[in-house]
Amino acid sequence: MNAGLVIATLLTLAVSTCDQMRHQPRYDYAEPSKLFADGTSLQAPPDGTIARDDPTWQAALTDRPPMTAALLARGRERFGIYCAVCHDLAGYGQGIVPSRGFPHPPSYHIDRLRNAPSSYLVDVITHGHGAMYSYADRVSPADRWAIAAYIRALQLSQDAPAASLTDDERAKLDGGGK
Repeated sequence: MNAGLVIATLLTLAVSTCDQMRHQPRYDYAEPSKLFADGTSLQAPPDGTIARDDPTWQAALTDRPPMTAALLARGRERFGIYCAVCHDLAGYGQGIVPSRGFPHPPSYHIDRLRNAPSSYLVDVITHGHGAMYSYADRVSPADRWAIAAYIRALQLSQDAPAASLTDDERAKLDGGGK
């Protein structure tokens, strides 16, 4: 038998079996189904699921939490997970993703973002901006505020006025202390 004929026959058989994926069963809302053990197609959401329009969830977007060390620690952790890949750990927009060809995000250290209210940062995390997509489905409202607080700490760390430092802190900067 010709090898080309065998290959053509096998390819024809393989392609014809793939067609089954186009003809899968479809269920309407709350229609009975043999797919699940309880016999229904409508399954309960997993424990801990919260609707996006839940009033408690939405209230967390408008209620800015008080600044605490715990909030900053949480913001630093979440920033490292969600933001640093594009914005880098110091917030200059030189992360690993832009280094591979994605558009560079703006530095958090420019005047426009230094002067923007923290609610603006929360809004950008929520809705996205420019090439950045929304993180609303990944970052909880409370964590958005924590990230915004951490961004403020980053901004301060890169541009703290020398007058706000103690004499000991200034001596360390000048190389006179350890």
